[in-house]
Amino acid sequence: MTKRGMLIVLSGPSGVGKGTVRKAIFDQNNNDFQYSISMTTRQPRPGEVDGVDYFFVSKEEFEERIQTGGMLEYAKYVDNYYGTPLKYVNETLDSGKDVFLEIEVNGAMQVRAKSPDGVFVFLTPPDLMELKQRLIHRGTDAMDVINKRVATAVGEIKMMQNYDYAVVNDEVNNAVEKIKTIIRSERLRVTRVMPDYLGMLGEMNS
Repeated sequence: MTKRGMLIVLSGPSGVGKGTVRKAIFDQNNNDFQYSISMTTRQPRPGEVDGVDYFFVSKEEFEERIQTGGMLEYAKYVDNYYGTPLKYVNETLDSGKDVFLEIEVNGAMQVRAKSPDGVFVFLTPPDLMELKQRLIHRGTDAMDVINKRVATAVGEIKMMQNYDYAVVNDEVNNAVEKIKTIIRSERLRVTRVMPDYLGMLGEMNS
């Protein structure tokens, strides 16, 4: 019987660098986990491929999945839905592959409620001023929007207490190594390996 994979959730406030850290992790060749493909109702951008970049569906199909419990987590931005399809995650985990999610804090709390045995990592900035500078350097938001994002981040950082681990993103490579160390350690957790040994003992006694 294939051992079920482990769900790894990377989250944190907007602008902390979740996408950059996740990309750096997956740019390395020694990964043995699967990045979860999100589902969205927005139109594909040039070059995007269905089932690779996103699962592109209609608003009606997405809302039906919400009603039937088919989404692990979801949110709505600018009149489009974004979320993680539950069936895709479960099928990947059941195949024995670990699944890596990079999502916002509210989405992570939805996942925590449905998959409490997941590994929840909170990526945090060195301080709020550093976070504000990163948002400014992005060059995508007006200053009033940046100030609102920083204010939101204060509340999100307080939610760190709902996670298993906190990693400071002071330098991307440092954060990557810490997260990979967490994943390696979690694979050795007694509650994860004990079922294998109980099965082995059962076979010896049969």
